[in-house]
Amino acid sequence: MTDQEEQLLKEAKRAEKRVAEEAKQLARDQARKKDTLAREQAIEEDQKKREIKRTEKRAAEEIKQLARDQARRKDTLAREQAIAEAQEARKLKSEKKN
Repeated sequence: MTDQEEQLLKEAKRAEKRVAEEAKQLARDQARKKDTLAREQAIEEDQKKREIKRTEKRAAEEIKQLARDQARRKDTLAREQAIAEAQEARKLKSEKKN
């Protein structure tokens, strides 16, 4: 085998090795991208679930707050009516005395 043939053989082996290494690197890159995408999707799903829970919790709190406000208004109205009735009763009592 001549030096030129040996040189060509070495070049061919290096080229094969480089191609094989590039194929391995491509496979690693694809696997890494796939893993990254899966992680990102999992994070997005988790964020969506959390947002849904926050929205549901906020809605429940709003319903409770509305119920408390309504009860407070009803209580205030009842007290105002009681005060008005008491004043009317005192007025009538005062008129009867006179």
